[in-house]
Amino acid sequence: MRLPVLNEEEMDQRQQELAARIAGRRGAVRGPFRVWLHSPEMCERAESLGAFARFDCSLPGHLRELTLLMAARNWDAQYSWNAHVHQAIEAGIPEAAVKAVAEKREAVFDNEADQAFYQFCREVLEEHFVTDETFARALEHFGSKGLVDTIGALGNFTMLGMCLNTFQVDLQADKEPPFPDIRGYGRVPADGDEPQP
Repeated sequence: MRLPVLNEEEMDQRQQELAARIAGRRGAVRGPFRVWLHSPEMCERAESLGAFARFDCSLPGHLRELTLLMAARNWDAQYSWNAHVHQAIEAGIPEAAVKAVAEKREAVFDNEADQAFYQFCREVLEEHFVTDETFARALEHFGSKGLVDTIGALGNFTMLGMCLNTFQVDLQADKEPPFPDIRGYGRVPADGDEPQP
């Protein structure tokens, strides 16, 4: 990690309180929270939004996990992916769809609502715009609250990926690299290209 991990003695009272709250809800202070604790105000707000996106938003659990995987892949955030890929599969995301997302191929879902959700998220992340047809299809399945919550979740998990990569948060050396085009904190060079740092 590019920033030092704060130990309890180095934290002020607010940081200690936040660390205790995070550990109470999530089991430990790890990953991005070790970065965000350097700015307690940011940490408090990021933790609150992240908790909503992960645990409390209106989306079913498997689609919360899908938003996380899709945002993680969009930002090549291996830590996030590795921390959630098994949870996504256990929650009901088909392994073939997970593999397709990892390989940046079109994922296919048997469930119409899941397919509409995937297409909505894909367009947001990859195209930065959503077609009228895709919007209407997703709205029919998830309603206005569901779509607002989806954007909140994608935004949260995008910020998470940016944080993890910028501050080079632990890559879990015991895990197989999940993306074929990423190693460490850089892209695998195309034939003839120089490796990126």
